[in-house]
Amino acid sequence: MSDTLLRMKLFVAVYEEGSFTAAAARENATQSGVTQHVRKLEDQHGVKLLIRGPTSVTSTPAGDTYYRGCIEVLRAHELSRQAVRSFAASMDGDVVVGLTPTMTRSALAPALASFMKSHPNVVIRVVDAYGDIVTEKVHRGELDFAVVPGFRQQTGIRGQLFARTPEFLLSGRQSGLALQHLAPVKLASLGALKMVLPSKLQVRRDAIENYLSSVGAVVSRRFEIDSSLAAYNFVAHTDWVSVQPGIAVLREIEEGQLVVNPLYAPTFSLDLYRIERARQPLSAPAQAFLKVLHSETAKLQDLAMGLLSSVQATAPFMQKSVAPISALDASNQ
Repeated sequence: MSDTLLRMKLFVAVYEEGSFTAAAARENATQSGVTQHVRKLEDQHGVKLLIRGPTSVTSTPAGDTYYRGCIEVLRAHELSRQAVRSFAASMDGDVVVGLTPTMTRSALAPALASFMKSHPNVVIRVVDAYGDIVTEKVHRGELDFAVVPGFRQQTGIRGQLFARTPEFLLSGRQSGLALQHLAPVKLASLGALKMVLPSKLQVRRDAIENYLSSVGAVVSRRFEIDSSLAAYNFVAHTDWVSVQPGIAVLREIEEGQLVVNPLYAPTFSLDLYRIERARQPLSAPAQAFLKVLHSETAKLQDLAMGLLSSVQATAPFMQKSVAPISALDASNQ
């Protein structure tokens, strides 16, 4: 790597970590070496890029602008290297992916089966955790990419809409609500509900709470469970209810072990985002697996949307606010 690219890489590390010490640890360099390279960049351009504080580093307006240019240059450089390497060898390598339970419960198995058949020399490792955990792992470079519900803008990470799925109400046969399986429901008409929710650490929690408030739903009690399987099991054996993504409850819809009802007035959807490091493009194996994962997710999305559409066709009072996946910018560039 040339001195210029190296200095850009080290500057990006300091900018994203907010510390010369943390940047040196991330890049397996010495703190003095990182400091020297960044100082040479500032001397070269004749402008201060970073402000050194007693415990942290902040950027100047020039530093902000230079950072945005650096990550584009570094991505372009890595893409060129990958393009050249693709002429020399068949696809192999390791891919580490972070997925939340919404994805591991639905799209992961068919995606892995399809991908491993076509690319037997690529090793896939999956980290199954919640959005805040896998987002931090992406930021630290421990994951190639992740698919998470919702995305809060964060320095060093770029996000892109991956899929959109309608949300459904789940209840047990002994809930006392007397709901017909797959019939649309308006939460405000169900009276006081005991609701199982993800914890406040999860991005979905705010979205669900906002929806409950906007439709006038009455929630008498709230119980936090971050495990989707535990939430399903709890709902199945109690009079509590839960709101869950359509692509994750297709098994329950088919088997009828839980009562599943589309929400209306208005409908409610979950956006899933693919996130990756801003400075680092995906490797060829990671891109290939992402494409397969997106394809399998799209199939599940079509099933969930088909169900919602069939309900809407017989219930014209429903507001059709959930866009189909084909209308989203969810392709794998």
